[in-house]
Amino acid sequence: MRFYVEQLGFDLAFDAKLQTGGRWIAVAPPDGSAVLTLVAPEPDSKEYALIGRSTQVVFVTEDVTAKYAEWRRRGVLFQHTPRLRRVKYERPQSTATSSPPDGKAPVWGGVFTRFKDVDGNSFLLVGFDEVSREVEAQRRAISEKVETERRAAQEMEIAKQVQARLFPQAQPPLKTLEYAGICIQARQVGGDYYDFLDLGRERLGLVIGDISGKGIAAALLMANLQANLRGQCATALKHPERFLQSVNLRFFENSMDSAYATLFFAEYNDKTQRLRYANCGHLCALLLRRDHTLERLDSTCTVLGMFKEWNCSIGKCRLRPGDTLVLYTDGITESLNGDGDEFGEHNLIDALRRHCESSPQALVASIVDEVQRFGPHEQHDDITVIVAKCRGK
Repeated sequence: MRFYVEQLGFDLAFDAKLQTGGRWIAVAPPDGSAVLTLVAPEPDSKEYALIGRSTQVVFVTEDVTAKYAEWRRRGVLFQHTPRLRRVKYERPQSTATSSPPDGKAPVWGGVFTRFKDVDGNSFLLVGFDEVSREVEAQRRAISEKVETERRAAQEMEIAKQVQARLFPQAQPPLKTLEYAGICIQARQVGGDYYDFLDLGRERLGLVIGDISGKGIAAALLMANLQANLRGQCATALKHPERFLQSVNLRFFENSMDSAYATLFFAEYNDKTQRLRYANCGHLCALLLRRDHTLERLDSTCTVLGMFKEWNCSIGKCRLRPGDTLVLYTDGITESLNGDGDEFGEHNLIDALRRHCESSPQALVASIVDEVQRFGPHEQHDDITVIVAKCRGK
């Protein structure tokens, strides 16, 4: 132990007593790249006869000459000074670039020396020129890759937490409407968006949208759209068309040419139970009346962000006690099963009819559950849904 720790400068990894009464120690070089375990063999064992011979153990260092000088100062006995040895080296097929013109294996030079420990066991101390450089380069490349992936994962987790805070953290209370929403992202961050906007004067804004693309780019555009909507929603009461035109212009100016968003914006009046809405190229909302008749709130204008000059029209309807409104993204209807079939609007309507007596929270959970059971494999798109039920005054 003193030889390895005091002369070679190794660290003592552990020092243990065996049940047989023997001793088992382990030592490691300062960089911790290997662990060498040492056990004293019984005098009558075949291992005991190996003491004082070549160990077949090779220590690799970047600078043999420097290590030779350091260990000599510490009292290590070397058999000779470092020498240059030229050896034929067969490069692995995966890394070979071309064969030598004469068909012979490439030759590389390695500096080496031999030393002995206090029991006379001999070891090689070597520095492999090309090989050690390649190994070290690979080690560094792997280390850098692992670190890059770790940082990327950490940054993505932070982005996920930030985006989660962009979804509604509170629900403005209403007398005549119960509502709930959820977004289950296919990736850590995504482009689906839903929101509940307190418009004042007992008015609520129900918003659902889908940004083109996926991943971090879509998430950034989603955050931009959300900021525009929340920052300008004060004008939505008197001038909903002007409000959405301004949102479109900001989104157009702040996004790439190919970026766009579908959006369904609805303003609900808690006093009159009237709904004003704009469907900007989004999937039609489903309005299931209390008598189980179904109405579709179709598009009233085109998508946001594609055109600078943009106009929209506003649709109107009234909700009655027992009516249920469902807003959703294509992650619901385009979810695929194992046969490649889509969940589709018809399955969504069936689920809505079967669970229409449930609370909005329970109905949202039922819809998501049916979609996930329909397509139990990997989710490929964000699943977002809002349910609002009119309960009367």
